[in-house]
Amino acid sequence: MFTLNCNGKILNLNSAVVMGIINITPDSFFEGHLDKNESELLLMAEKMIVDGTSILDIGGQSTKPGSKQIDADEELKRVIPVIHAIRKNFPETIISIDTYYSKVATKAVESGADIVNDISAGNFDEEMIPTVGKLHVPYVCMHMQGTPETMQLNPTYSNITLEIIQFFIKKIEACKMAGINDIIIDPGFGFGKTIEQNFTLLRELISLKMLDCPILAGVSRKGMIYKTLETTPENALNGTTVANTLALINGARILRVHDVKEAKEAITIFNAFNQTT
Repeated sequence: MFTLNCNGKILNLNSAVVMGIINITPDSFFEGHLDKNESELLLMAEKMIVDGTSILDIGGQSTKPGSKQIDADEELKRVIPVIHAIRKNFPETIISIDTYYSKVATKAVESGADIVNDISAGNFDEEMIPTVGKLHVPYVCMHMQGTPETMQLNPTYSNITLEIIQFFIKKIEACKMAGINDIIIDPGFGFGKTIEQNFTLLRELISLKMLDCPILAGVSRKGMIYKTLETTPENALNGTTVANTLALINGARILRVHDVKEAKEAITIFNAFNQTT
């Protein structure tokens, strides 16, 4: 059983919860999140809250395969006004900042964010883990092989699940040494993994429970789904729901998704199934 202290807001993970994705980028891989202004983003946030999200994850930088990096200052221009607006309009909502820059993490938390979600697990900015320790907020620590620009060129593992467990053992120790109390582990589906490796990881996800940290699964509309179905991200909702359900069965406590209502329904059905005697 896990709880997260999110700037004084306690998030109980006895039941799995949903993290809704709000991308503030001109090049999101999912067209439903392209080029929205602040009022449209607030409407999106409101709908996600009504649909049952527990966390809103705000990102200002695309991390799809092959994406180019933007600097921290440009990222700040994108995310800080939105964090301010969401915090003002939805004061009780838990906000996560999706960034690998310690500078962005600091200013985002000062502006109202409650969680730091870092795809690099501190590998892109050596100040990130110490910074999060000083900010006293939960930290999503994700595994990735390579960088967004290079990660899908030739991802190679001898034993993907074992290597990811070994990676997290070291990262969890570093996080604890820095004073981070609430560590969430994200195996990084699609980040330096082939489709086959992603499905191996999904099948063996339960092995990560040995690390005694809540597991976040982010499979929403990703290539492992839409390429397997020979379709597009826009037509990958049903496949996403199936993959989310498999993640729940194998121990995920947070589902990071574009479609909150459907993910929340998957959790409800999963909980009802487990409670049936």
